[in-house]
Amino acid sequence: MSRRKIKDDNEPLPKLTKENWRQAFKIFDFVQPYKWTLVIGMFLLFLSSMVFMLFLTLPGEMVDIAQGKGKYDLDLKDIGLILLVVLFAQGFISYARVLLFARVSEKGIADVRMALYEKLVSLPIVFYEKNRVGELISRLTADVEKLYNAFSITLAEFTRQIIILIAGIVFLAISAPKLALIMIATFPVIVIFAMFFGRYIRKLSKERQDRLADSNVILSETSQTISAVKSFTNEWFEYRRYRTAMEATVKVALKYAQARALFTVFIVSILFGVLFFIIWQGAVMVQNGTMTAGNLISFVVYTATIGGAIAGLGNFYTDLLGAIGATERVRQILDEVGEVDIKASKGDLGKKILGRIDYENVHFRYPTRIDVPVLKGLSFQVEAGQKIALVGSSGAGKSTIVQLLLKFYNIESGGIKVDGKSIYEYNTTAYRQNIAIVPQEVILFGGSIRENILYGKPNASDQEIIEAAKQANAWEFISSFPEGLETMVGERGIKLSGGQRQRVAIARAILKNPAILLLDEATSSLDAESEKLVQEALNNLMKGRTSIIIAHRLATIREVDCIYVMDNGQIIEKGTHEELAIKENGAYNNLAKLQFDNA
Repeated sequence: MSRRKIKDDNEPLPKLTKENWRQAFKIFDFVQPYKWTLVIGMFLLFLSSMVFMLFLTLPGEMVDIAQGKGKYDLDLKDIGLILLVVLFAQGFISYARVLLFARVSEKGIADVRMALYEKLVSLPIVFYEKNRVGELISRLTADVEKLYNAFSITLAEFTRQIIILIAGIVFLAISAPKLALIMIATFPVIVIFAMFFGRYIRKLSKERQDRLADSNVILSETSQTISAVKSFTNEWFEYRRYRTAMEATVKVALKYAQARALFTVFIVSILFGVLFFIIWQGAVMVQNGTMTAGNLISFVVYTATIGGAIAGLGNFYTDLLGAIGATERVRQILDEVGEVDIKASKGDLGKKILGRIDYENVHFRYPTRIDVPVLKGLSFQVEAGQKIALVGSSGAGKSTIVQLLLKFYNIESGGIKVDGKSIYEYNTTAYRQNIAIVPQEVILFGGSIRENILYGKPNASDQEIIEAAKQANAWEFISSFPEGLETMVGERGIKLSGGQRQRVAIARAILKNPAILLLDEATSSLDAESEKLVQEALNNLMKGRTSIIIAHRLATIREVDCIYVMDNGQIIEKGTHEELAIKENGAYNNLAKLQFDNA
């Protein structure tokens, strides 16, 4: 009963290799249309950083002027005016820079999201079977957010800290070389050590939160299943389980407290000790007359700024590594081969499909279960306009036949032909436009009834929609709603009954006007009244179309042209209802007896 943890920030950072960098820089393809905006933004970033460094010299200069030791022929009033100009310039440049980076990041990442969505909807069913959709969407969302942060904040700030670090060291080396040498020898090492120490503390803090979350899971589970706990008299077991979790939490929490205590000692004793030692050296130099008080103040300000830049570089470097890892995962999706090209033309079959279907010695295994043969040399034919039914026990391969016809998978051997031509030779998009499916569990989109019916033919007129709804026996209940076709169906069509959802799906299929119709137990979950209305609608839909019906209720397939009885991936019987029903000890005969005798 342990809690599933979705790792994000704790994922190992990628090792930097040439391939990493090559993949990472590919993401800049999405920034290419906005490259000049990025270049101007980078220039303003450099400018604002240099203005900021200039600003840091003013406090020290003001002290020297107040003591009559100013380097330049300026008074405090002049410094005040310069300060105002610098602040105004800094504000303007920063404002423009943030807007430019926002333009690059928002538009560039929007392009990444659109490219990912385009790729995701073009990928075959097999991809989704090999990847858990929830985790896939969560992972992509988090990765794209990391890329967004990299473009909008991290890249700019990382560059800014480098500029500040270099400019600060150059200034210190020129103005106070002796103190600069002491600072460079000690301060960066201490700051880097503090940065890693802080990361270790954050890790312990997260571990403490995870342990606490584990104990809360136990509390939640016990509360929600309290009747089971009491029925099995396991109060003591649950108490021990919770106590064990709390002991683990306390152990990590004390370790976390100890680390924080040591970090506090480090900050007070070492970091401030070194800082005050440098200030003490500077004060000695001021006393000896080798440095002005203003220079000392400027030195302290620059030292603190350099320390912040070093710490910032560490954090932003980690963020950039995370963005490189995110780039790899995004590129993995983008490099997948889709089954359709969304931006290309829809393709043309040359002429409309008539609907003759041939399965020729088809062998098939699901890619995610290659050790289990599903179809074993399956062969059958369906003439254009003919209605056939597939019956048999669950797992016999009925739904697989439908999925293969839709080109959801590639077969292992054999062939599937439509109108005498292999289905794999057709343009996938154009081919599927000639097929409609009405499944047992209809999934509607969370819009209006009109939008759901239009899914079969997006450019259909209102008259076509109404006519399709009438043929589907759906117009009566649709017109009874105050908002008619504009009635919202709710998420997955939850505001409609099962029969209403089925009829909306049938209207959608009618509007599509397919040559081949696939019905996957379309009435099996309905009550008698709804089943009658839906069956009438299905009969309207099947007129003149090649239809493959998967059914468990044999009463719904009495009128089909041929029934195929399947077992273990093979056809064991075929014929009309009358032919199969009188076959003694036949599989269909046994099924019919079970259903009709118990009716």
